[in-house]
Amino acid sequence: METEADGENHHNQVQSRSPKVSAQNKSAPETSATVNNGETSGADGGEEKKKLQCLFCDKKFRVKHDLRRHIRVHTGEKPFSCSICQKTFAREFSLDAHRRSHTGEKPYSCQVCEKKFTHLSDLKMHSRTHTGEKPHECSICNKTFTQKSSLDLVKHRRTHTGEKPHGCSICNKTFARQSHLDSHRRTHTGKRPYYCSVCQKKFTHLSNLKLHRRTHTGEKPHKCSICNKTFAQKSNLDKHRRTHTGEKPFSCSYCEKTFALKSHLDSHKRTHTGERPYSCQVCEKKFPCSSNLWSHRQTHTGEKPHGCSICSKTFARKSYLDTHRRTHTGEKPHDCSICNKTFAQNKKSHLTRHIRVHTGEKPFSCSYCEKTFAHESNRDAHRRTHTGERPYSCQVCEKKFTRLCDLKTHRRTHTGEKPHGCSICNKTFAQKSNLDSHRRTHTGERPYSCQVCEKKFTALSTLKMHRRTHTGEKPHGCSICNKKFIVLFGLVKTINCTITSDLLLLEIPF
Repeated sequence: METEADGENHHNQVQSRSPKVSAQNKSAPETSATVNNGETSGADGGEEKKKLQCLFCDKKFRVKHDLRRHIRVHTGEKPFSCSICQKTFAREFSLDAHRRSHTGEKPYSCQVCEKKFTHLSDLKMHSRTHTGEKPHECSICNKTFTQKSSLDLVKHRRTHTGEKPHGCSICNKTFARQSHLDSHRRTHTGKRPYYCSVCQKKFTHLSNLKLHRRTHTGEKPHKCSICNKTFAQKSNLDKHRRTHTGEKPFSCSYCEKTFALKSHLDSHKRTHTGERPYSCQVCEKKFPCSSNLWSHRQTHTGEKPHGCSICSKTFARKSYLDTHRRTHTGEKPHDCSICNKTFAQNKKSHLTRHIRVHTGEKPFSCSYCEKTFAHESNRDAHRRTHTGERPYSCQVCEKKFTRLCDLKTHRRTHTGEKPHGCSICNKTFAQKSNLDSHRRTHTGERPYSCQVCEKKFTALSTLKMHRRTHTGEKPHGCSICNKKFIVLFGLVKTINCTITSDLLLLEIPF
């Protein structure tokens, strides 16, 4: 940005050069081609002093050197060249500013923070970071800006018009800004021009390099005004703020559920589409989330880097360790807002699943038969009834299972492990469900009742068998005599009797 003092300085410099400039640009009209040759004098002001007119665009000037400099806009003449790199410029002060890129000179300093700048215009823009001044206003939305160039170059206005004038020559994708196009081109060329001076890592964008540097310096310049927590990236601060405000700006187009983070919305959408874009390179198993894939990889490597300080048990994920610690402390920090029941886990675990008991929500649907489920794991297990897939196999006997929980329960038949103990009589069980049923023998609780005769039962499996006395259903058939039974025990008993009879017949002599 040129001041009047700069203009007078250039006037004296360019006046001494005027014969040279005319000789270099013979095609350009000299000042003799203007309306009035020579400088004007007198007390006349304003437009009266502007007697020198450009023949290209009719613009008028007061002195010859301003006219000559203006004519270069039309002719493209650049008479001032850098002695170091030979780059040429139309104005001498532009050459002076360019030279500083070689010398590193920064003659302009901020009086507030003493930061130094190569160009006076940069100092003026920097000063506004202290004053908060935004003198340039958008005529459409009245948004104000620190720099005039953001409006003159129509960068901001394109957010209103949707104009994207910069096109990629390879894939024809268009962009509103040239800088965005330059960054995009690197996705085709693979060029990474920005590198870290500490670890030599390379980046396609300067902004990514700046963020990466903070991993070395530990700098976290973005602070939360509510809890004073600091962040390396402003985007992370914006996400964090939503934990205070409860804002959830991202909504699902399928079920209108809202989320605080776009990444959570993207993961949620896959519960509707069934998409699983992340695949394991070892076993080719696919997952809807990258975090699920990362956890799965550890089943191949066996890595469990997170150890419990109380019992030394190790875990693949820190979240698993945090949940495990509560088995020692008994802490249940998450409570249901409907029935006040408390849980050790939140999010996609116990509390979230429990709430669906009240709401009846079943967000996970089968792509084969459209049956819906409250839990994603149940949907996945159900799908295998269509595909016949049994991905979980026992390493001891090679028996295969459709669900991981079934495999874990089966393993205990080999190990004899019974981790679930009764607090009243110390009897132990391999499955927690068996422990729950056992406890009712002490409490007398019978939570399962028949809707036909209102008879109550301690176990759900007993209720299911009882219902068949009303329906007459006999699902268990003997393959020898075709007799059918309500319970499997009756079938087994009959088979045993048949086998015993056969053995007795073998002992009778004929």
